[in-house]
Amino acid sequence: QKNSCVLPEDLKNFYLMTDGFQMTWSVKTDDTPMPLGSMVINSVSKLCRLGGSSMYTLPNAPTLADLEDDTDEEGNGDKPEKPHFDSRSLIFELDPCNGNGKVCLVYKHAEPVVSPDTEIWFLDRALYWHFLTKTFTAYYRLLITHLGLPQWQYAFTSYGVSPQAKQWFNMYKPITINTALLSEEADCFVNKLDPNKVFKSKNKTPVLKKKPPSQPPGSQKTHMSMTSTKTSSLVGNSSRK
Repeated sequence: QKNSCVLPEDLKNFYLMTDGFQMTWSVKTDDTPMPLGSMVINSVSKLCRLGGSSMYTLPNAPTLADLEDDTDEEGNGDKPEKPHFDSRSLIFELDPCNGNGKVCLVYKHAEPVVSPDTEIWFLDRALYWHFLTKTFTAYYRLLITHLGLPQWQYAFTSYGVSPQAKQWFNMYKPITINTALLSEEADCFVNKLDPNKVFKSKNKTPVLKKKPPSQPPGSQKTHMSMTSTKTSSLVGNSSRK
């Protein structure tokens, strides 16, 4: 009501279930736990608007709108139009990213009436905008799949994550950090297991012994009669001697 805007339906349902979300996890190095992953969705009370106040407490201090860079043309080609810190957009902080930037819920068309269409953008430390997703649900899935690794939002920027963060990605999310390689070679991470070779039987084929050719019954009888005749003649000769 204060900002005359309505939360998107998926984010509204999320806040109806829980007032914000925070999950951290650690790894053990030399038996000492070290905090590594952090997943945060600000509560409703911390859903602060950006760009409406000065960055400093000094009089006449510049605001984010004063520091905004409008030199590049926006919305050209397939690139979405970037948010603005002035009255043209409404920007709310969803995740402070441990000081590495800010994930923001953006209403890009706030004049003359706030449009219900929202997008999720990442604001880096140099105040450059990087598009993440069109819906909160899609962003929530990205947050979970990237395990809240340090600086994971920078994977969606042109300059990528830092070398230190890349080491954690290579350990816990190797496919995610190699998305360019995955898009170039579709079969790079595909398991090429051939079950026919793995489960091939190693039993040797038994060698069949050749049987001698069978003789006809008549020839067997003739052979037997000849043998018996030779035997009887040999017996008669021995008796005569």
